[in-house]
Order: sequence, then structure tokens, then C-alpha cells
Amino acid sequence: MAEDKREFPADFLWGGAVAAHQIEGAYQEGGKGLAITDLFTLGDKDHPRKITETIEASEYYPEHVASDFYHRYPEDIKLLAEMGFKCFRTSISWPRIFPQGDELEPNEAGLKFYDDVFDECLKYGIEPIVTLSHFELPLHLVQEYGGWRDRRLIEFFARFAEVCFKRYHNKVKYWMTFNEINNQTNFEVSGHLYTNSGIVPEAGEDREKLMYQAAHYELVASAQAVQIGHQIDPEMQVGAMIAMCPIYPLTAKPEDILFAQRAMQTRYWFADVHANGFYPRWMKHFFAKKGFDLDITAADLKQLQAGTVDYIGFSYYMSFATKYQGQADFNENRDLVDNPYVKTTEWGWQIDPVGLRYALNWFTDRYHLPLFIVENGMGAYDQLTEDHQVHDDYRIKYMQDHIIQMKRAVLDDGVKLLGYTPWGCIDLVAHGTGEMSKRYGFIYVDSDDHGHGTFDRYRKDSFFWYKNVIASNGAEL
Repeated sequence: MAEDKREFPADFLWGGAVAAHQIEGAYQEGGKGLAITDLFTLGDKDHPRKITETIEASEYYPEHVASDFYHRYPEDIKLLAEMGFKCFRTSISWPRIFPQGDELEPNEAGLKFYDDVFDECLKYGIEPIVTLSHFELPLHLVQEYGGWRDRRLIEFFARFAEVCFKRYHNKVKYWMTFNEINNQTNFEVSGHLYTNSGIVPEAGEDREKLMYQAAHYELVASAQAVQIGHQIDPEMQVGAMIAMCPIYPLTAKPEDILFAQRAMQTRYWFADVHANGFYPRWMKHFFAKKGFDLDITAADLKQLQAGTVDYIGFSYYMSFATKYQGQADFNENRDLVDNPYVKTTEWGWQIDPVGLRYALNWFTDRYHLPLFIVENGMGAYDQLTEDHQVHDDYRIKYMQDHIIQMKRAVLDDGVKLLGYTPWGCIDLVAHGTGEMSKRYGFIYVDSDDHGHGTFDRYRKDSFFWYKNVIASNGAEL
């Protein structure tokens, strides 16, 4: 097949993405309070991270130092500008703004830090894309309220959102409320419930019911944030952020097809509520069948209807497959199977570029909203040579294959795609394992898994490749 030399639309936003807790470090500077991720220890692909109740001297907590972006952001943003970035996605750490999470007045030092970061971006014509809650729940809200099991967190989040919107609306147009809100579909893994919602299940508690209740409060909080944002600045675009992993039927057997449909419904009902403003019909029957008497009020339902999102941001790393084996309901921790038609990364993540085109069309057909790919990439063990080079042709190949499918979705299928921000454009702490050595970036950070190194930055081969992709607006891959 001849190389596709077509360009993306002229206003397409090329950039990259990070999250505050995975890159900033300085976990106790500038008046910042503790985030839940400040108590996540180092793990690896064979050993899960632990979540400790207090900071223990015998453990290493990667987020405490991360990539030291807090002190090095001018240097980092200059490198992004050298690549030609049109936008840069990051998050605002909630405990930098409200150290405890429930204060009435924000921390000015935290607000000033993000003023400086956004100003540095704008100096180079880079548009900030900002997530409000990216797994950075203030620890105090867990210790005092039990996380998102408590309705009062809606008020605290709305206050946080309003402060950020008022402060930065002249600098930030595109916002997202809760990062990968649907990851907690895998509620049987306690880490997902804690990461998304700050919930530690008690003995005998129904984790599934807990997840649905917390998610409802988060969706109401998101809807309130959308309304607040539009009141402050009608031009502001407030979106959802969904972890998109398409779930295919393993075979064409009708039972597999039907079960995969239910799997997709189970994983993406969050987007239904964000975009449509109401719960899908099947969920009402599901709650009744399960006997879930959730705290969902008439006022909540009005909020959901009034606060639908302007666009859908999503991450795409992999696809899943499932097979019907007599199960009554889909359970992500139990019912995923290997797909024999795709390869995997060293961490077992299925590599499926075509799935990205599928996802873009699936979202478009279902919600008829603009889309934004705000995470995509492949973690890998990069090797820094003696002359400070990284030859990451595997990363270039991964991204080439995905951008080709992205181009087809936009130019052949008519998908409205706002932009593309690959994950971890600067090396950062991998959330799932805490490793610095699981690298995603175009920019190498000289630090190992224990924070040892110079923290100097080096351009990888992918840096120069992506620079040319942006300069050619996607024509040259």
C-alpha cells in the first residue's frame, strides 16, 4: 500500500500528556498536602505496588521525586516547544490547591505554580489541556470522609473546579474532570477503587455497590463542574476522560457477540452518563436485579442532565477480548481472554492499532461529540548510550501504526478529532508499577526506579521523528 501523505486538519492539536503526580515531584513543597498517590510504593510488572497508611522509612515512594518537573518545567516546556507542540496535557494536583481538600480558601502558592506553568506554555504558543482529577485525591478526604463514598466530596470538588476555572479560564480552554473514571469497573482490584475514588473496602462490604455509588457522586460532581465552567466562560470546553479498551468477542459465536456487547456496556456506561445526561435503561434493571439501593436523588438526575460534557477525551493503549462461558454478568477481573491476533508489550498490554480506529468510530456513532486522544503510547525499557542517545525505533513503529489508523478515522471515516497527546512525552513514573524504567517519552529523564541519577534530559530518536510528524501535520510518518 502506498504511503498516506495526507495531512490532518489545519487546527489539529499535536502534543503530549503527563499527570502532576507522575512528573512533578516536590510532594511537600509550595504548601502541597499529601495526595493518595504519595503513599504508593515502588513495584514492577511482577510485584504490585503497595498502598501504605503512612509514609514508611523502609519503602520508596516514586511520586515524591518523580521527574522533578516542579523545578525543571521551563527546561521541559522549551523542549516541547522545540518539538513543535501545539498543546500540552497535564493535571492540576488537587492537594496543591486545597492541601486537605475540604478547606474554604485555596493555597495561593499552588495556584501560582500552575500560573507559571501555563504562562510558560503560552509563551511558546502551546495550549494547556488540563485534567482536574488525575488520581490525585487529597489524602485527608480519604482519612476523614472515606473518599468518594461520601456525598460531601461533590461540594469539595465543585469548589476546587470553580477556583481553577476562575483562575485559569483565560489560559486554558480545554478541561477534563475525572481521569479514566471507568477504570474502577475492575472493582475487585482494591487499587482501582482507591486510585479512582479513594475507597478502602471494609470487610464484608460489597465492592461492586461501592463502585457504583462512588461513580455516581463523581458523575454528579463532573456535571456540576461543567455547569460552573460554562457559567464562568461560555467558550470553555469541559470534557470527560475515559479509558478506552475495546472489548471484542473472541469468536463470531452469537453468545460471544452478545456477551461482548454487555462487556462494552458495563465498561462505558460512564461515558453514556457524561454525554447523554442519564443512566442507560439496562443499568436501571441491573441495579434492581442486584438489589442496589443507591443514593441517587431527583436533584442529582437534573444535575446530570444539565451538565453533559462538550467532548470526550480518552486514553487508548490496548484492546481486550472476552468469551461467554455461562456468566450472568461481565466481570473485568474474570472474563477477559487473550486475543490470538495481536502482539503484546513486555507488560502484557495488547498492541492493536486498528482498535484505535474502531474506538474513534464507536465513540462517534454512540455520542456524536468531538473526541480527543489524550493518552496513547507504549511503555518500554529504553537504553541510554554512552553518548546520551536513545534508539527507540520500537516506539516510533508503535506510534506510526496508531497515527495511520487515526488518520484513516479522521480523513476516511469523518471522525471529529480535536487532537492527539501521546502519554508520558517526558519520561515519568509509570502509575501501574511505579517504575521510572517503564518509559513512554520522547525525552529521556536520567533517573532510575529509586530516584538516582542526574535528572538531565536527553532527546530520544522518537523526539526528532515526532517533531517531523508535527511539522508535516501528519503527512510524514
